[in-house]
Amino acid sequence: MPNPQTAAPGATIIRVEALSPALTETARHLATQLGLPFGGEAGFSLQWGGNGLQLQELGPGAAGPVRVDFVEGALAHRRLQGGGSGQMIAKAVGIQPGVRPTILDATAGLGRDAFVFAQLGCEVSLIERQPIVAALLADGLRRAANDADVGPIAQRMHLQQGNAIALMQSWPGEAPQVIYLDPMFPHRDKSALVKKEMRVFRPLVGDDDDAPQLLQAALALASHRVVVKRPRKAPCIAGAPPSYTLEGKSSRFDIYAFKSLKA
Repeated sequence: MPNPQTAAPGATIIRVEALSPALTETARHLATQLGLPFGGEAGFSLQWGGNGLQLQELGPGAAGPVRVDFVEGALAHRRLQGGGSGQMIAKAVGIQPGVRPTILDATAGLGRDAFVFAQLGCEVSLIERQPIVAALLADGLRRAANDADVGPIAQRMHLQQGNAIALMQSWPGEAPQVIYLDPMFPHRDKSALVKKEMRVFRPLVGDDDDAPQLLQAALALASHRVVVKRPRKAPCIAGAPPSYTLEGKSSRFDIYAFKSLKA
């Protein structure tokens, strides 16, 4: 995985900056916490402003900022206009009348899928190993917790930053019923870079080359099923074959089932 803190020639460099003088000390503290420079030349800027934390690509042709917002925007539209238990992703993790499994999203990213699970009533643990992505997600959850409508959903989302394989191998307490994986897939189609988040995060996160080990750890921990989200035409992750698959227009869910989820 690329190391964004590395200052070697050609490496991805990220700086932290405050968007107003009043936030300078908070931004400096964040830079220290993440081991990033405050100010200076960089390819990306992690910006602390009045609306929270955002990651901005710098330079000509840069995409707009990326931030986590559970209160407004696309997630709000999905929450208010659809997003019910009839979604394929809800069926994949076993949500059904009277059944709301405990879920571990071991590749949380920006938390969108985990938010869907929590919105539908599931308790969701989230793991994100990239510290900058985890910081963006934590900031989004912090702001969501202060919203009257979204706060109860955010309270069902429990984030920790770290290596999912190691954390699953030493998981304390009761195992999650369902483990959900959405590993970064090597892009071969340039259209994948159209999405702003993909364009910004690909240099930071890279591909999840340890996906087989991630799946193996998930299979050893989950009590009822493991669900892997994949591009529709992508191969299965190396290892045990899935029990069955749910397929959509652009993606699919490979489901490794051990026990039935019952009310």
